[in-house]
Amino acid sequence: MKYLVVIAGLATLAGCGEPAAEPGPVATQSAVEPAEPALPAPDEAIFAEAFADACPDAETVSTSSCQSKGLGSSDFLCKYGLGEDEYLRHQATLVPGEGEWAVADPAETCAQGAD
Repeated sequence: MKYLVVIAGLATLAGCGEPAAEPGPVATQSAVEPAEPALPAPDEAIFAEAFADACPDAETVSTSSCQSKGLGSSDFLCKYGLGEDEYLRHQATLVPGEGEWAVADPAETCAQGAD
């Protein structure tokens, strides 16, 4: 009986003496850097400047609010008020231009401001 215990112990030690297989190199994906937006989202100052460039004869923008047109679109829909108006009575679409935001349809937008 003593021999069985010794043989079982030697068999266990024999299995422990083998070196463990080293794991192979793990394939990792390189982290993708998020794309920097070409232009910052338009705020009141940016919209007022774009509107003034498109409609130099119109009243100045008193207030505005711009929202993205949705996932996948780079355009923004902006609602705005002119002069002393504190309400967002008009709307225009801003599109990215050459390093700045531009009004999508200046003729229609300026006509709205002339009302």
